[in-house]
Amino acid sequence: MTEVLWPPAVEKQALGLIARLEELGVRAGDRVLLTGENSSPFVAALLALCHLDASIVLADPQLATDQLAHMSGISGVRWAVTDATGRIPLPASAVLDLTVPDGPATPVPATISLDRWEKRRDAVIMWSSGTTGAPKAVVKSGRAVLENSRVTAASMGYTPQDVLAPLLPFSHQYGMSLLLIWWLVGCGLLVAPFRRLEPSIVAVAESGATVVDGTPPTYHGMLTLLARDPALLDRLGRVRMWCVGGAPLNRPLAERFHAATGHHLLDGYGMTETGNIALTLPDLVEGCGRPLPGVEVRVRGADGEIRVPGADGEPGEIEVRTPGRLEGYLRPDGSLAPFDEPWFRTRDLGRIDEHGVLHVFGRMNAVHRLGHTLYPEYLERRAEECGAPVKVVAVDDDRAGAMLVFFVQDAANDERFWRGRLRACLASYERPNAVVTLPRFPVNRNGKVDVNALTELAAATLKGGAGGR
Repeated sequence: MTEVLWPPAVEKQALGLIARLEELGVRAGDRVLLTGENSSPFVAALLALCHLDASIVLADPQLATDQLAHMSGISGVRWAVTDATGRIPLPASAVLDLTVPDGPATPVPATISLDRWEKRRDAVIMWSSGTTGAPKAVVKSGRAVLENSRVTAASMGYTPQDVLAPLLPFSHQYGMSLLLIWWLVGCGLLVAPFRRLEPSIVAVAESGATVVDGTPPTYHGMLTLLARDPALLDRLGRVRMWCVGGAPLNRPLAERFHAATGHHLLDGYGMTETGNIALTLPDLVEGCGRPLPGVEVRVRGADGEIRVPGADGEPGEIEVRTPGRLEGYLRPDGSLAPFDEPWFRTRDLGRIDEHGVLHVFGRMNAVHRLGHTLYPEYLERRAEECGAPVKVVAVDDDRAGAMLVFFVQDAANDERFWRGRLRACLASYERPNAVVTLPRFPVNRNGKVDVNALTELAAATLKGGAGGR
């Protein structure tokens, strides 16, 4: 369902849910699983649980039933709020069905308040993406989440006249952050079927949305729609900011979007563990922008030394000190393993330029090849100078240390063409063992490039001797 939500109407809906949750037995401090597709009831449920000072366990609605059971077990959830009751590993008496209309039978408060929830140490539990291992249960305080949302809203200049259009799941860090920003600012919120891009973009046009957020694959798809229907761009004239996050933004996509629309994609960098770290703005579109107020960022080289910002500085691991950081991770037995370090190691590769702008290249997955230490994500950014999105997968090799398969997103040119282009961009020890062209990279349910699928394809390519060895 597509609709524009305004805080007063959703608040009324949330107040009705509060009565139902209290009748169910939910009390302050209870762990409550919240999972569901983007909808008005989902937004109302988030506000209702915050008002009740619950510890909210967010889960992607596309997770398998056994995954939900695993997460629920570790988190110690007592209740669940969902639009898919049949998949919840709890008794029916402990589950609130979001598809049942509101019907408060007891007195409810006059307004929603987040004051108690803001003071809760385990206000929200979210699961890391698992791109470098098994997903972790990240515990965040209400103060960390809300303060990061306030700073983000102020930095981006949102106003009550805006209509935000998040084309991404509300059940993840990125989406939840935008829901809280919407509530704090008091603006409009478009709920659109983001998994179906064409009706979502049409909804953006018809709703008069002013700020759109999506992942890089969302904008790849949008460019395809605009190429097919150029008149659609005129209908999107009210959008003043096109924001992107969830995965690194490659230069070819950024340049294609600007050429097609006249707008820059505003990149952002953040993590489940830290919240938003740095954001580009309409008047500063380089890299991922400068760190948000109150957030400190530094880059540590492989030698352990802190890198000095500069135009040609070597990349290193990004470290962050922020009020938005996690409280800790849940251990397998459900207890909290506190995070007490002042600086959080992101395991992301990046650098800070002479203007204080943060540039992020991707995960810090070093491989050793022919006596050299290489970072596939850094090679991707270098290779993209040749004019197309590139993903690099390293496969262990006994003789060379690693073999590199370069996947190029290009439906027009073949592997031979790209082998020649890449030779001109890279040093001899950086060049690919194989090149594979794909019309589009595979993506997972989070909208990120499916690295596991590419890894399997890389191994098969090298084994079969295909792909322009």
